[in-house]
Amino acid sequence: MFVTLLAACAAGPDFKRPAVPADASYLPRGDLPEYVTAVAQTQHFREGADVSASWWRALHSPAIDALVLQSVAGNPDLRAAQASLQEAQDNLRAGQGIFFPQLTAGFDAARQRVSPAAQAGRGVGGIFNLFTLGATVSYALDLFGGERRSVEGLHAAADTQRYVMQGTYLALTGNVVNTALARQAYADEIMAVHQLISLQTQQLDLVQTRIRAGTGVYSELLGLRSARASNFALLASLEFKRDQADHLLHRLLGNTPGEARVPELHLEDLRLPATLPISLPSDLVRQRPDILAAEGRLHRASADIGVATAALFPSITLGGDYGSAAQDSSDLGQDKNRFWSEQASVQTPIFQGGTRWFNRKAAIDAYQVSLENYRSTVLAAFAQVADVLKALQHDAEALQANDEARRDAAQALELVQANYAAGLAGYVDVLVADTQYRQADIAYVQALAQRYQDTVALYVALGGGWWHQAKPDAPIASASQHKQARP
Repeated sequence: MFVTLLAACAAGPDFKRPAVPADASYLPRGDLPEYVTAVAQTQHFREGADVSASWWRALHSPAIDALVLQSVAGNPDLRAAQASLQEAQDNLRAGQGIFFPQLTAGFDAARQRVSPAAQAGRGVGGIFNLFTLGATVSYALDLFGGERRSVEGLHAAADTQRYVMQGTYLALTGNVVNTALARQAYADEIMAVHQLISLQTQQLDLVQTRIRAGTGVYSELLGLRSARASNFALLASLEFKRDQADHLLHRLLGNTPGEARVPELHLEDLRLPATLPISLPSDLVRQRPDILAAEGRLHRASADIGVATAALFPSITLGGDYGSAAQDSSDLGQDKNRFWSEQASVQTPIFQGGTRWFNRKAAIDAYQVSLENYRSTVLAAFAQVADVLKALQHDAEALQANDEARRDAAQALELVQANYAAGLAGYVDVLVADTQYRQADIAYVQALAQRYQDTVALYVALGGGWWHQAKPDAPIASASQHKQARP
């Protein structure tokens, strides 16, 4: 009865999931509007709404859908994360073997000669054969739960790696979409800067003509040349950033930069999702992979306390041998040649200079480290969601302002062109107005791309909906299912 009671308990604390922070919220009450509107595109924030596993389909871009599926199928980082998960699961299965009796069988065949001197001169030396067939069984009686805590730790390690893999999957999909958006935004800006440089070149030609005619000012020429040179520098920087984005996108897809061309997408063909989910704070800590991975590490640290605590107590092992030994293999199995034994081994620590005691203290300290790291991860997650929510609000404001600036610049250009046609303005005035419009257009493209990227960032910050996959442990296997999924 006493042994049964001991077997029902395990040394060390039983792990309890950390509670959700009291009164947790992303932003102060009333600090986030119900919706944001810019350029006739309204996005409503819906608290408590769930996140789709194929959230990127909310952008309604077949090109983005294809890029995500290709990256999930070919990215080596995701495959490495899956292999690490499989390794952790196999280690868990291996560790669970400790709960079963350990049975080994063996067969020995020897031919030897014994010296009479080895028998104190009372025997006769000779050559003989010896065949031995036997089996050994042993079982570690886990009275204090050290082995159970070890397996619990392996289970926590497998859980941790599962969420690390999901975090890799989430980061991959988010990076692919954001990189594709950035790449196209750079391409659009490059085209606008090319047009701007072309206009400035025309302006320079006109100013040079006026200078030769004696009606121009040389300082105006210098100013235009400086502005054009600055745009050439901007063009080189944008082209380099576009190339970097292209190379990064190839790497995320699992290709080398020169292996294949990546399909282009156009920002004007995308649609912002009309409704944006905002997970409840209590749900966020149960669905973000980085928080769950930190929780898994905390669980592992808790189990390590139990392992270190059980090491302070005696360990008991039961075992036995059974077999047969004979000088002729045909005699194996006869009653007279059989042997057996039963053993019970008890080992208890007496004095080791405080090693095991301080090992337990160190395990407790390590648990405290994991707990604080978990709290830090939760705080960082809440801050990330808050940042994205405010970014979406300000993105709408910036996009609306840039759209108004672009429309005003376009209207000003139309008026100058009308005045030029009526002979009331010079061609230089037309070029100046066109230049202002191109600059406003570049700013608009930047603001539009930022709004799309921050929309993507919200889905990523909320966990990406991985828990809705048919096989959460194997996103590669379930990737094809996203083709039919709709947000």
